This record gives sequence, structure tokens and C-alpha cells, in this order.
Amino acid sequence: QVRLVESGGGLVQAGGSLRLSCEASGRTFNNFPMGWFRQAPGKERDFVAAITWNDRRIYYADSLVGRFTIPRDNAKNTVYLQMNSLKPEDTAVYYCGAARSISTKAYDYAYWGQGTQVTVSS
Repeated sequence: QVRLVESGGGLVQAGGSLRLSCEASGRTFNNFPMGWFRQAPGKERDFVAAITWNDRRIYYADSLVGRFTIPRDNAKNTVYLQMNSLKPEDTAVYYCGAARSISTKAYDYAYWGQGTQVTVSS
């Protein structure tokens, strides 16, 4: 079992930055690819970014390349989502997940955190 806890969400003005954190506990964190997804009201959970345990593969949603990054710190059992140049359309609940193999599909993730709200005002 892997327990994931997100933090760092909040209200930010357009053009600002936020860094989300996802701390893992339970089974060995280092073995799991990690991903970030987001879900706006009334919409599906969309892929944001994913990273393998050794940082050798990193995927981003095409629309977010250049604004978002997904560093991870295995020593701290934590994966981050650094979000820059935020836009109102980035407003959503952001979830981190742990998968058995790296994926851009939400159904491939076996473990999820509770989510953290990000609101970007115009």
C-alpha cells in the first residue's frame, strides 16, 4: 500500500507560480513512477506530468511543456509539480498518483492522493 498526501495548492493570480508537493509513505516510493493529473469541475481527470523513479523518463501534457516541471526527491519520498506562468484555465483539483509503470492514463495509476485545489484568478 502507498499513501499519498498532496499539499501546496491555493489561490494565485494569473502569471504567478505554485509548487505542489506529494509525499508518499508505505511501500518503497523509489520503485514507483509518479504522475500528476488535474480535474476541473464537470470534466475528466486529465494528465499533467509523469516521471519514472530514476528520472530517465519524464512526460508532460503537450499544452503544459515549458510551464510545468515534475522534479522528485527520492530521499524525501516526495514528487513536486512546479507550475509557472499560471493561467485561469489551470484552475482544477490536482492529484498525484503512483503507478506500476509510467503512464499518461489515469486508469494505470493504482494509488491516489486526496487532491489539492489550485485556483488561478484573472
